[in-house]
Amino acid sequence: MKKHAITIAGGGSTFTPGIVLMLLEHLDTFPIHTIKFYDNDKERQETVAGACRILLKERAPEITFVSTVDPEEAFSDIDFVMAHIRVGKYKMREQDEKIPLRHGVLGQETCGPGGIAYGMRSIGPVLELVDYMERYSPNAWMLNYSNPAAIVAEATRRLRPHSKVLNICDMPIGIEELMASILGLTSRKDMIVNYYGLNHFGWWYDIRDKEGNDLLPTLRAHVAEHGYVTADKSKQHSDDSWNDTFAKAKDVQHIDPETLPNTYLKYYFFPDEVVAHSNPDYTRANEVMEGREKFVFSECQSIIDKGTAADTALHIDEHASYIVDLAKAIAYNTKERMLLIVENNGAIPNMDPEAMVEIPCLVGSTGPEPLTVGRIPQFQKGLMEQQVSVEKLVVEAWEEGSYQKLWQAITLSRTVPSVTIAKALLDDLIEANEKFWPTLS
Repeated sequence: MKKHAITIAGGGSTFTPGIVLMLLEHLDTFPIHTIKFYDNDKERQETVAGACRILLKERAPEITFVSTVDPEEAFSDIDFVMAHIRVGKYKMREQDEKIPLRHGVLGQETCGPGGIAYGMRSIGPVLELVDYMERYSPNAWMLNYSNPAAIVAEATRRLRPHSKVLNICDMPIGIEELMASILGLTSRKDMIVNYYGLNHFGWWYDIRDKEGNDLLPTLRAHVAEHGYVTADKSKQHSDDSWNDTFAKAKDVQHIDPETLPNTYLKYYFFPDEVVAHSNPDYTRANEVMEGREKFVFSECQSIIDKGTAADTALHIDEHASYIVDLAKAIAYNTKERMLLIVENNGAIPNMDPEAMVEIPCLVGSTGPEPLTVGRIPQFQKGLMEQQVSVEKLVVEAWEEGSYQKLWQAITLSRTVPSVTIAKALLDDLIEANEKFWPTLS
C-alpha cells in the first residue's frame, strides 16, 4: 500500500494529538511516511509538536515528523491536508459568546452572531490554506474541519470552486455513536443513516441496520423521553453544558416527531431559553479553556519534561476517526458512505441548487458522489432557506467588504430578535474583530 504524507494545519490545536493517535492506530490500513504540523503560532505549536515528536519516535519511528511555520515546507510533497484552524483562538471564541449575551442574544460558537463573527475570521485563513496546498501540492486533498463549517463551505464553493476541498463535521458522527449506544449496537457503522440539512442544522429521517430493519421508531421513542442521554455514560461528554444539550434534544424533536434532530437546532428553536440559562461571565469558551485546553497542554508539557509518552492520558478524539476514514476513502477509492457538506445541485430538488447541504455521499478517489435525498418537507425547507441566506450573505459581506450585507445576515438569523439589535451587535463585533475582519463600509 502506498504510504502517505499528511499536513495537519492547526498544529497547535488541542485536537491535534488525538488526530495523531488515530493516524497511528490505523497505520496498517492507512500507512504514512510523513506527518507535518503547520501553524502561524509557533510557540503554541511547539508544545503540541514537542509531545507528538516523542510520541511518534516511541510508537512509529519510521515516520518523518516536521513542525513548521513555513508554508512551502508544510505544503510541499503531501497527499492530504487535515485542517482544523481556530482563528483568534479561544479568547476570540469567548468574545463571540459574550458579546451577543450583552445584547440578550444567545452566544454560541457556530450559531447566530457568534458563528457569523467566527465565520468572518475564518474565511480568509482557510482560503489561504487552500492556496498554499494548490501551489505546492496541487494533487492533494484538503479535509477541512475548520469551523464554522457551513460558512467556510460556502466560502470555498463561491471563492475556490475548483479546489479539492471536502468540508466535514463530526457532530452528526458523535450523535450517531449515541444512537448506536441507545440501540445496543457496537458502533455507528452498524447503521445506515439518511440525513439532510445544513451543517449544525439537520435531521435524520431514516435509520436502518445492515439487514434493512427500521431502527427509527426505537430511537424516536428514546429521544422523545430522554433526548440523546444514554445509559452508557462513557459515551457522553463530561461537561454539563453538552449534557444539557443532549437532554434538550427531546424538546427539539417535539416540533417534528417523525425525525431526529441535530442537537444544534436547540439554539435556533429555543434561543430565549438558552439566553435565560446562560452565564454572561462564564460561557462554553471558559469551560473549554479551563478544561480541555489546560488538560491537553499540560499533558503535552508533561511528555516533553519526562521525555516519554508511555503513560500519557492523551487519547484518540472521536472526530479524528472520521477524518481518517475520509482520507482512506479517497486514497483507496472505497466508496464509503459518509456525511459531507456539498453543493446541493439537485440532491434536494426543492432547495437552492447552490446551497451547501449536509447529506450522505459515496466517497472515492475523485471525491464525493452526493446521494439523492428527494423533496423535503416545507418546515425544514423554510428553515434551511433562511439559514442558507445567512451563510451566503456572510460570504458576500466578506468578499465585498459590505457592512450592509453583514447587518442583513445577522438580522436574518433566527436567533436575533430585531434589526436594531442586529446593528448594535454588529458594531460591537466589528470593534472586537478589528484585527481579523476585512474593513466594512
